[in-house]
Amino acid sequence: MKHLFSCLAYYKKEAILSPLFKLLEVCMELTVPLVVAAIVNVGIANGDKPYIVNACILLISFGVLGLGFALTAQYFAAKAAVGVSARLRSQLFCKLQSLSFAQIDRLGTSAMITRMTSDVNQVQAGVNMFLRIILRSPFIVFGAMAMAFFVDSRAALVFLAVIPCLALVIFAVMGVCIPLYRHAQDCLDKVYLSTRENLSGVRVIRAFSLEEREEAEFAARNGALLRAQKRVGRIAALTGPFTYALVNLALIALLYVGAIRVDGGALRQGDVLALSNYLAQILIELVKLANLIVTLTKAISCQKRIGKILDLEGEPSLLAPEEAPRRDAPAVVFGNVSFSYEGGGANALTDIDFSAEKGQTVGILGGTGSGKSTLVNLIPRFYAATEGKILVDGRDVAGTPAETLREKIALVPQKAVLFKGTIRSNLLWGNENATEEELLRAVKLAQAEDILEAKGGLDGEVKQEGKNFSGGQRQRLTIARALVKNPEILILDDSSSALDYATDRNLRAAVRTLGCTVFLVSQRASSVRFADKIVVLEDGRAAGIGTHEELIQTCEVYREIALSQERGSA
Repeated sequence: MKHLFSCLAYYKKEAILSPLFKLLEVCMELTVPLVVAAIVNVGIANGDKPYIVNACILLISFGVLGLGFALTAQYFAAKAAVGVSARLRSQLFCKLQSLSFAQIDRLGTSAMITRMTSDVNQVQAGVNMFLRIILRSPFIVFGAMAMAFFVDSRAALVFLAVIPCLALVIFAVMGVCIPLYRHAQDCLDKVYLSTRENLSGVRVIRAFSLEEREEAEFAARNGALLRAQKRVGRIAALTGPFTYALVNLALIALLYVGAIRVDGGALRQGDVLALSNYLAQILIELVKLANLIVTLTKAISCQKRIGKILDLEGEPSLLAPEEAPRRDAPAVVFGNVSFSYEGGGANALTDIDFSAEKGQTVGILGGTGSGKSTLVNLIPRFYAATEGKILVDGRDVAGTPAETLREKIALVPQKAVLFKGTIRSNLLWGNENATEEELLRAVKLAQAEDILEAKGGLDGEVKQEGKNFSGGQRQRLTIARALVKNPEILILDDSSSALDYATDRNLRAAVRTLGCTVFLVSQRASSVRFADKIVVLEDGRAAGIGTHEELIQTCEVYREIALSQERGSA
């Protein structure tokens, strides 16, 4: 709850004023039955029309004042609730930006989206309802009971008998419902997950004609949610019949006792009407209090899930004492590096040992699942090596601040990602101060000039996720974005897989003119053929390291890949 209270601290005024204005509204409501009783006892009994008119004006005044107090209380409660949810959402987003790749893998994308949307909205509803009801309902329950004793202490004994019974029924039902509400929330999470997966993978689903299977799976999850909600709804629906039965029994008892007291002259007719009004107020507020408990239970559960993410430490800038760079050292050195993913069992990489001199092009070749992407992701320390050391400029990446390390590295991932905006705004991610000439140069090196011609230049529109570009166009633009950064180390993680051979060849030739250290990940032997050094991976191990000519002679894995691809091309 500390994160919730820290956000609520910015809205102390609203958190205090909202319940206070609710208390003023309660004062109006508790006074109304007394005025109504006076109208009956004095105005109607004596036929005093001016008294009745004045009393009605007083009632209207109470109503207007009560409405004003209620609206003011709602304004402050809504302001605090919306403000708290906005701050929680901002904290969550900032925390997600600081998480390591391993933490993001463990949490899962759908879970993080649910925390940012559904869970935060549930906390907002809980805060809003809490501020409006937490003082109002208890104050009305005990205030109505006190007013009942003020009207007639003997008739008010009915209240002492029925209120514990009402509270017992309402909170017993809610005690059963609360775990069921949690289960329903879990079912709702699964529906969100299914919806997100289908929206993001709709092309794959259509391509394999699996719409019916996905519909059946969604129907099963949706059916589970429906059954959970119906079950809790049936039990919650018992609150109404039980409470109204008790209230009606209490009302009968109250009218019976009241009639006897009226006949005896100890009580007047208007007083009986006031007592019945107080009884109705108590019933309404107990039901509201029960609903508040349900809403708070959901909100607290959601806040705990949010808190688990906010309590994560995130990616540390340093994993070891900071080291100074060595200018005469190789650009990158892998020293007997091994790595395994959390919960992944066997190593993804084992005993990788090689170096890349400054300005060299290093090819990383291997089959699917051999560890190519894992290897290059260790250089900017997206993941930390399990064993061994990785040095950049003679400096252990574990002892280099993450910002310093990544400033000199540009990585183009396997999946080309563009952001909604323009081509220019996407390229400026590489260097926000880049000039137009630098942008155009990067576009030219990335063989993307034809894209500018087709899309209207640097200010051409980029739709969400770059959906108005082909796969090859997205890849070339992401390469251009990396080149704008003018990095010391450029990592191309199979980022030309959607390019034709001619464009791929021209791109490699252009990259060789940059003068930076290049890591070129590919499944094509032709893409890494002219690299200064080629690292061949098989099942996470280095099957061979050397030039194309050396590996053809000494590495069977490389020879098989190269010859098979040459035969395929022929």
